[in-house]
Amino acid sequence: MNVITDPKALQAQCLTWRNEGLRIGLVPTMGYFHDGHLALMERARELCDKLVVSLFVNPAQFGENEDLDSYPHDMEGDSAKAEARGADVLFAPPAGAMYEPDHATWIEVPELGKHLCGAQRPVHFRGVCTVVAKLFMLAQPAVAVFGQKDWQQLAILKRMVRDLNIPVEIIGHEIVREADGLALSSRNAYLTQEERAAAPAIRKGLLELADRIRAGEDVAAAKRGLAENFAASLPMGEVDYIEIVDPERIVPVEEVDGPVLAAVAIRMGRARLIDNILIEV
Repeated sequence: MNVITDPKALQAQCLTWRNEGLRIGLVPTMGYFHDGHLALMERARELCDKLVVSLFVNPAQFGENEDLDSYPHDMEGDSAKAEARGADVLFAPPAGAMYEPDHATWIEVPELGKHLCGAQRPVHFRGVCTVVAKLFMLAQPAVAVFGQKDWQQLAILKRMVRDLNIPVEIIGHEIVREADGLALSSRNAYLTQEERAAAPAIRKGLLELADRIRAGEDVAAAKRGLAENFAASLPMGEVDYIEIVDPERIVPVEEVDGPVLAAVAIRMGRARLIDNILIEV
């Protein structure tokens, strides 16, 4: 595996591969790899001839008072894990290599970013779209794999690719979980022992909500029920949002007449945990 830090060097390598007729896969990450990241790499490896894994803690997607400076990292361990999963390149640029001092160009999909995490983190998806578009230009991938835990991000990137005619197939990978149901996240490292023990209640609450929706309970009552569930099961947690939305347009629904996405964000100490469940009715 080749570790590349210079964007121009990555682009040159990937253009050479494309000219040779090779299919490139991309897995964008911010590092501190867990089994969820590794599952994305394994899926991408199945779909391509050359696999590029990016490791870049993107400052543009962090707002004020967020954890940019303390985001967990393990470059040596991440490099070994990416190589073991078949990565041909680990792209790990410094922030200054990705954004010029006078950087002034941004990409956003505002209609899909009004709710859920976009309402709480107003600059987040603008930063995500911009850096992912830059990675697409550099890595020249035919396919890119993202996790469904960040469902809103996945929907936004699919719309960006569609609207801008970017020739990349976006693949969503199912959420990878601990044995007790907690969705894997690099930020799980922030949890105290007590918080970690309670955190699986997030998934359990979503499963109960899904059962209530399938049984015909109305949206407002189901959301209230989940809020009451979290108040009892996660007393140390603070709910950012509990929403039931259209899974493609990411807008709240009042009635269920097709598939819906139930999504939550819970703050527990230093960690902000998100999870979701697609409910087929």
